[in-house]
Parts: sequence; structure tokens; C-alpha cells
Amino acid sequence: MGKTPVQAEANKTVTVQQIGSPIRRPAVQRQTLIGLGLNKMHRTRTLEDTPSVRGMIRAVQHLVRVVDEK
Repeated sequence: MGKTPVQAEANKTVTVQQIGSPIRRPAVQRQTLIGLGLNKMHRTRTLEDTPSVRGMIRAVQHLVRVVDEK
């Protein structure tokens, strides 16, 4: 039998790296970085690829870089 859509989505991940400093940025952007697990330069996190994570990445796209999508 094949995987259900929920199981197929559970395996997808996205790796992001912080490339911009949160200094002199709005508090909302700093909190978004912390929510992504990024709070220092050049940190990398592998996160579950969900619409909410994608929205957070889009909100701080000038401060992060998507390294890998699986």
C-alpha cells in the first residue's frame, strides 16, 4: 500500500541558515528567527516543511537562506 498524504508530508524537511543579523530589525522579525530556532549568525536548522514554517521563512527571507529541501 502507498503512503497517505499525511505520511508523505511528514518526511519533507527544509534546512535554513541565518545569513542576516537581527540587530536593528523589528521585534517581530527577531521573534520569527527565534521561532525558527535561529538567533545567531550562520546557524542552520532542519525543520519540518509545513505551510506555517514556509510563512515564517517568507517573513524573514532577507535574513535566512534555504540550504536544502527534501
